[in-house]
Amino acid sequence: MRKVTQLAVVDPAICTGCRICTRVCPVLAITVVDRKAVVNNPACTGCGGCEQRCSFRAITMIERDDPYEIRFTWDESQTEAVNALCRKANFNPEQIVCYCTETRANEVAAAVLAGNDTPEKVSAATGIRTGCKIECVQPILRILDAAGIKPERPEGGYQWYGLTATVYDIPDSIREKYAGSGFDFDGDREIFDEVRDAGL
Repeated sequence: MRKVTQLAVVDPAICTGCRICTRVCPVLAITVVDRKAVVNNPACTGCGGCEQRCSFRAITMIERDDPYEIRFTWDESQTEAVNALCRKANFNPEQIVCYCTETRANEVAAAVLAGNDTPEKVSAATGIRTGCKIECVQPILRILDAAGIKPERPEGGYQWYGLTATVYDIPDSIREKYAGSGFDFDGDREIFDEVRDAGL
């Protein structure tokens, strides 16, 4: 999924301008002009989400003439800041946060520190969330939040799913209430802390 080999192409004779494609595109590469979807070819990551969701089958995926690879690199002098942001978001820097593209937390954090302040910009910079597009918005939002950034959901925002609670989100009152009922929230958190801090 790192290598972008496909491109979305819209058939204007079929397109109705319904905007579903604009709402599912993880990098906002599609706009509607004069009631027809238009693909920004250089920005398209070839994920196929628009083709899969188009009710009218107005979009097809074709082979790109100019395949490219999405990968965000950073200077080694930034590694300490990148790692600190990952750990603040409760991720180990080397943790894979998108299995489709094998994007790691440190790459997302580096992209955020470089000014990519929305999930769509982070996706365009790193490739995260351009595979199945299901859960990968969560680590992006958590890392953005750890950086003090609270992006606004784009119009429609079909690909912005709510955050799933983690062991770090469980309130103390709940932890205390169910501590004697077979739940070991503190033990779970210790394990997650070990994973987050491994390699320090």
